[in-house]
This record gives sequence, C-alpha cells and structure tokens, in this order.
Amino acid sequence: MKKEHVRLTDQDREALKAMLRKGSLKSRTYKRITALLELDAGKTYEAVQHTVGFSKVSLGKLAKRYASKGLSCLYDAPRPGRPVEIQAEQRDQIMILACETPPEGYSQWSLRLLADKVVELGYCDSISHAQVDKILKKRKSNPT
Repeated sequence: MKKEHVRLTDQDREALKAMLRKGSLKSRTYKRITALLELDAGKTYEAVQHTVGFSKVSLGKLAKRYASKGLSCLYDAPRPGRPVEIQAEQRDQIMILACETPPEGYSQWSLRLLADKVVELGYCDSISHAQVDKILKKRKSNPT
C-alpha cells in the first residue's frame, strides 16, 4: 500500500511539537497538528483518519494547505460576518425620534410606526420593526 506523506521541515516539526507541549490549544488546531505530525511520520490517510477523526478529503486539503501556506494552515481564515447596515449615527437618530412626541392621532410610538417614520425621514433605506426594537433595547440597557 502506498503511503501518502507530508514532508515537514525540521523547524516546523519542532514548532509543532512545542505547540503540543504548550497545552492550551483549540481542539481544531490540536487535531491539525497531530494529523500533520502523523502524516510526516509516514502513516496513511486512513490510519490518521481513525486517530484524528478527519475525513480523507479534509486530510488531503490540510496537506495541500501546508504545502502552500506552511504552518499558517493550522488556523482558520478570519470570517468577515454580516456587515453593519445601520450605523451609530442612524441608531442615535432613531433613539431621538423615539423620545419625541408621537405623531398626531397616536398616544405613543409603536415599533412599526417608528420604523415607518425612520424610512420616511430618510435615516435609512429600510428597517424592520424588530430591528428598531433591538436598537431601543440596547440603548435602554446601556445608557452611555
């Protein structure tokens, strides 16, 4: 049976062993280090798969990432997340509007009425009543 190897440099091998001795690693990082060391030792993907719990595909991808990126393959790339649609300035305007007297014919502001008024005044293109509720709740709990 042909063994599929990862060739670690001496420096990388020592760095990986030092990381394992460190003791405070994320579980994914620990598993990736262990997989790289075992693949470097000459074990097959199947043998490492049972030890680490990764699929053969994941091990292949890890080996390719090590070949192209080096030890930075141990860590996940940062994920940007969802962009903020309503800026702090707009949130402040919503808060100020909620503190003003409600329009004629209403005794108090409703969330839907606030959302409609915010769009009407051009503070933002669109906003849901649920989002207005979140903004008001955050401001109530953090008055600074």
